[in-house]
Amino acid sequence: MTHVLKQRRVAVDRKSIVDAAMQMMDAVARFVERARAFFYRVQLSGHTCPRCDGSLAMASEGTCKCRSCGREFDPTLAFQGCSSCGGTSRLRIRRYECGRCRSQVVSRFLFDGLVFDADYFRQKMVESRQRKREQRERVRLMLTESRSGVVDPAAIDLGAVPGLTEALDELSAETELSCIYEPRNGFDLRRYQAHVRAHVGAIPRTLEEIPPLGDRARIDRIWRFVAIIFLAHAGVVHAWQDGPTVMVMQCETNREGQDVLGDLEGTDGVEGLVG
Repeated sequence: MTHVLKQRRVAVDRKSIVDAAMQMMDAVARFVERARAFFYRVQLSGHTCPRCDGSLAMASEGTCKCRSCGREFDPTLAFQGCSSCGGTSRLRIRRYECGRCRSQVVSRFLFDGLVFDADYFRQKMVESRQRKREQRERVRLMLTESRSGVVDPAAIDLGAVPGLTEALDELSAETELSCIYEPRNGFDLRRYQAHVRAHVGAIPRTLEEIPPLGDRARIDRIWRFVAIIFLAHAGVVHAWQDGPTVMVMQCETNREGQDVLGDLEGTDGVEGLVG
C-alpha cells in the first residue's frame, strides 16, 4: 500500500512539474512579445514617415508601416547608414551592408529575426527553373539523337533458302487453311517467336528439337517453322536445310540480346518481336 502511494505521489509531482514548465513557457512567450513591441516603439519613436511625416509602427521583420498614409518600407535602409563611412545601407541576401565601403551594417530595427532580400531570392528561383528547363531540353535532345532509324526490311524471298518452298509445300500439303484458322485460338506469331528464341542458342538445333507449344503436332510444327522463317528474315537466327531436316541457330550479333525488332520477354503469350 505504501509503495502504491509513493508511485501516485511521484506521478502527481511529475504532472505538476510539467504543468509549471508549460505555464513558464507561456509567460516567457508573452514577455518576449511585449519586449518586442516595446523595442520597436523605442526604435521608431524618433522617426516619422518620409512621405507624410506620420507616425510609424513595425509591420513585420524589416518592414514598418506609416499609420497615416499606409506606406510600408524598410526602416534600416531609410534611417540607418554606415557607422564607418556614413554610406547608405543596402540589403544583401540576409544582411545589410554599406553601399560605399561594403562593411556590414548591424540593423537597429531588428529584434530577434532575420530579413531577406525578396528580389534576390525571386531571381534565384527564376534561374533555378531556367536551369531545370535547359537540363530537360538537353536530355530530350540526347534521347532524340540516340534513337535508331526506322527499320524497313525487304520483302521475304522464299527462294533465298534452297528447298524452302518444297519444305513448306510438304508441311502444308495435307492441311487445309480453313482447318488451321481458329479465331479464338489462332496462330500467335509473337508467342512462337519468343518460344523459338528461348530454345535456340549458339549450337545448331533441329526443328524437331524445339518443343511444341500446342497439342496438335502437325499444326504446331508448321507454326514453329513459320516463326523460324520470320526470325531468319529479321537476322535473329540462321536457318538452313540439311536434307529433310530444318536446322536453326542464333545469329552471332544476337547472342547478347542485340535484336533490333524487340526484346524477348517470355514464352507463354508475352509479346516479343514480330518479323
